[in-house]
Amino acid sequence: MRGLKIFSGQANPDLSQDICRYLNFSLGGISLGVYPDTEISCKIDEDVRGYDVFLVQPTSPPVNDNLMELLIMIDSCKRASASRITVVIPYFGYARQDRKDEGRVPITAKLVANLITRAGADRVLTMDLHAAQIQGFFDVPVDHLYAAPVLNKYFADLAIPSEELVVVSPDAGSIKRAVGHTRRLGGRLAIVDKRRESAEATTQENIIGGPVEGRIALMFDDMISTAGSICGAAQAVHEAGAREIYLAATHAVFCGKAKENLAAAPVKRVVVTDSIPLSPEYDNDKLERLSVAPLLAEAIRRIHHDQSISQMFDSDGNAL
Repeated sequence: MRGLKIFSGQANPDLSQDICRYLNFSLGGISLGVYPDTEISCKIDEDVRGYDVFLVQPTSPPVNDNLMELLIMIDSCKRASASRITVVIPYFGYARQDRKDEGRVPITAKLVANLITRAGADRVLTMDLHAAQIQGFFDVPVDHLYAAPVLNKYFADLAIPSEELVVVSPDAGSIKRAVGHTRRLGGRLAIVDKRRESAEATTQENIIGGPVEGRIALMFDDMISTAGSICGAAQAVHEAGAREIYLAATHAVFCGKAKENLAAAPVKRVVVTDSIPLSPEYDNDKLERLSVAPLLAEAIRRIHHDQSISQMFDSDGNAL
């Protein structure tokens, strides 16, 4: 690992430390702070001239503060003559604003990609983008990882018999993800079909496939934000007779009424990763946190040595 430096922003320092621990490597020294007028200050505390630099910073809430801090870190390394700068963004904020779904609205995901590129990033390493096509928004190489191997291992270790298992897609947009988990874990596939009068009012919910009655249901998504949608889908599966329900997601954004929605949901466990730091208020018996540090660390090692990232996964995004 000669010629490598890894630095962490303030968004998720614990994950950065875990990545370095996996690599048996020391986290680089960086001083980050805020001036009295709330401007962000940054100083790289060690030489990076000619080094292969990795900056670990999810753009999770507070999104704008963490994004700006990342841009300033990139600029600091660029002006200090780093040989190559790879930004490691375990969670990419603004990913849901990836298209114009009505007139006079921005495509903010593209704007953020432009900002990161223009700041001086040479590569991007990210995980479970809300829309895979966001990779094309960057004008630099993007390595896109999947947390599926981490989540699948957790559920495989539960040793749920295949005949008792059903993998449920909480909406039409998550069908491909659910199919991948079904191939790895076994069981049947079901889809929650939501019919709405408006964005707020649900008039009908159907479950396609299955069956779910008397079975253990696993529901996967890329993120849980307010948890309203996935908890609504869990309620529908519960009413259809599922014996146990597990929710799983890569990114625990948890905002708005997420705490109340998750507490009231008829689920046995909510399984998330540490791509985003969690507030202590969410620590409870329902929540299980898994680490993606080994996946990110292995990707960093491969990028540094110019080795393939895609060879870490099969066609369904599972670790080989």
